[in-house]
Amino acid sequence: MPPKKILNGTASKRKASVSPKISSKKPAVEKNGVPAFRAEAEAEQYGVVQRKYYPPEMTNARALQYKNGELRRPLEELDRAQAETEGQRRKVKIKDAVVHWYKCDLRTRDNKALHLAAQKAKEGKVPLICIYIVSPQDFQAHLTAPVRVDFILRTLEVLKKDLAKLKIPLYVETVEKRRNVPGRILELMEEWGASHLFANIEYEVDELRRESMMTRQCLERGIDLTVVPDTCVVAPGELSSQQGNQYAVYSPWFRAWVAYLHTHPHQLNLYDAPGENPDSATTRFKHLFDAPIPDAPANKQLTDEEKKRFRSMWPPGEQEAHERLDKFLAEKVGKYKDTRNIPSANSTAVLSVHFASGTLSARTAIRTARDNNSTKKLDGGNLGIMGWISEVAWRDFYKHVLAHWPYVWYVIPLTRLCRKARGIHGSREDSMHKPFKPEYTNIEWEYDDDKFQAWCDGRTGYPIVDAGMRQLNYTGYMHNRCRMIVASFLAKDLLIDWRRGERYFMEHLIDGDFASNNGGWGFSASTGVDPQPYFRIFNPLLQSEKFDPDGEYIRKWIPELEGVTGKAVHDPYGRGSGKVVEKRGYPKYIVEHKMARERALARYKEGLGRETA
Repeated sequence: MPPKKILNGTASKRKASVSPKISSKKPAVEKNGVPAFRAEAEAEQYGVVQRKYYPPEMTNARALQYKNGELRRPLEELDRAQAETEGQRRKVKIKDAVVHWYKCDLRTRDNKALHLAAQKAKEGKVPLICIYIVSPQDFQAHLTAPVRVDFILRTLEVLKKDLAKLKIPLYVETVEKRRNVPGRILELMEEWGASHLFANIEYEVDELRRESMMTRQCLERGIDLTVVPDTCVVAPGELSSQQGNQYAVYSPWFRAWVAYLHTHPHQLNLYDAPGENPDSATTRFKHLFDAPIPDAPANKQLTDEEKKRFRSMWPPGEQEAHERLDKFLAEKVGKYKDTRNIPSANSTAVLSVHFASGTLSARTAIRTARDNNSTKKLDGGNLGIMGWISEVAWRDFYKHVLAHWPYVWYVIPLTRLCRKARGIHGSREDSMHKPFKPEYTNIEWEYDDDKFQAWCDGRTGYPIVDAGMRQLNYTGYMHNRCRMIVASFLAKDLLIDWRRGERYFMEHLIDGDFASNNGGWGFSASTGVDPQPYFRIFNPLLQSEKFDPDGEYIRKWIPELEGVTGKAVHDPYGRGSGKVVEKRGYPKYIVEHKMARERALARYKEGLGRETA
C-alpha cells in the first residue's frame, strides 16, 4: 500500500506546468474559410505546441492535404529514399564491422534489424556492434517521462550484459543536441570502419524524416543505412479497404489484419537472436565493452525515492518481459475477457511498458498467444486469448494511423539538408499535432489552471477519476479503463484542451507511446480516429459503480475514503459520508456532471456547426 502522504495529492509528484491565464477568444477563421484552431496562442502558452522544438500549429487546409493524399507522407519519403538508393547501397562492400542502431527495440530476440545486421556481419566475417544514442532534446521534444527514461537506461544495462555474453559490444552515448545525432553516428561508423548500419523503423514523424535524410547522407559517405519495418506485426501500408483507402475504424481494420496474417502466416515467424562475435571482438572493442551506461539527462532525472520506488515496481529487460507474458498466458488469460475492465482485478498482462521500450515484440506476443490457443486462428478458440490479441492489435492500428495521417504528430522543423533532399525551399515547416478530424479544431476549449491541476493531482471529487490519477502519479501506470474515464472527464466534463491531458500522460507514463496515447485521447475527446461520438460522455459515477463495484480500487488509491462503506465510496458527499471525508481532506466535486455534460454538448455542436458526430 503506497504511503498516504503520496496518495492524497500533496507530495512526491511532478506538478503539471501551469501558465498564467490568458483571455479566451472567438474561433478564428483561416483566409481560405477553413476553421482554424480557435486558440493557437493558448495551445502554445499551455505547452500543447512546444515552440522550443516545433513551429506554429499546422493549418486545417494543410492537414486536409495530408488526409487527402495530396502531400507525400514521411513514411512514403523514407520508402522512396530506401528504394531509390537500393541499387547503390547493395554495392557497398562490407568493411571492418556492421552496426545495429537500437532505438525502441531493446531486445536480442525477434528483432528484425538486429537479425539482418548479424547476418551481414556473419557474411563478412566481421564483428557486430550495437549502439544506442541518449538524446536529451529528443526525450524532451517527445515528452518522454522521467520514469520511462529510467526504465530505458536500466534496460540498456541488462541488454549490455546480454549482448556481452555473445561478445557483442553495446555502446551508449549521450548526444546533447538532437540535430547532431546523425553526424555523431556517422563519426562512430567511420571510427569503427563500419560500412553497414541497420535500424528498425519508428513511425513518429521526426524519426521518419531523420532516417530519410540519413539514407542519402550515409550513402554519400559510402555507408549503407538499411531501415526495416518491425515495430508492427503488420507493417503500415499493407492493409487497405476495398476502395483502396487506409482504415479509419478499428473493427474492419482488425478483420483485415487477421485475414492478412491468416494468408501470410510467415509474418508471425520470429527472428533468431544474433550469434557470437569472433573472439577478437572482446579485445578490439574492449573500450566499448567497458563504457558505462550514461546517467539520465538532467531534464529527466528521478529523485532517489522515485528511483527506489519505480525500480521495485518495474524490473527491466527482455527476460522479465517473456516471464511476464508466459505467466499471463498460464494464469490470467482464461478470465481476461470478463475481467480486463476491472482495475482492481489485476487481470491484465501489464506488458505495455515492454512493448513501448521494445523489450518484447508485438509479433512475439501474438505468436506466443496463438500457440497457447486451441486453434491457429487469431479470431477463434479461447475467448480470453482471442480478446487479448485484439487488444494488442490496437497498437498496430494506431501506428498505421500515425503513418498514414501524420498531422496528428508534433513535428520537428526540417534541417536545411533534409529540406534540400525533399526539394523544399524556404524555412517554414508546420507543427502538426492536429486532431484526426481537423474540423474539431474549432471547438472552444477551456484553459482553467486550477481545475487542470485538480485533475492532475487526483482531487476532482470524483473518486474513480482521482484514483486513476493517483495511480498514475505514484506508479507511472494507469489501468486502461481508468485512462478512458479520466480522459473523458478532462475533455468533456472540464472541457479542457485534451492535448494538455495527452501531454500530462506522456510526461508521467512509463509505457508512454505517442501513437497509442494520441489514439486513446482522440477516442475519449471524440477528436480522433474511430472515436466515441461527441455526444457519448462517460458518467464518472456510473463508470465507477460498473467497473469498481465494491470500491476496492478506489480505497487502494484514496486513503481519505478508507472506512467509507457501501456505495457511498463512489459518491461520498452525495451518499451520506460527506462530513467524514471532508474532515479527512477529500474535496467536493469541482464540477457537476449533469451541467458539464450539457455544456460539452453545446460547445461541440457550436464548434462543429452541426448536430451529429
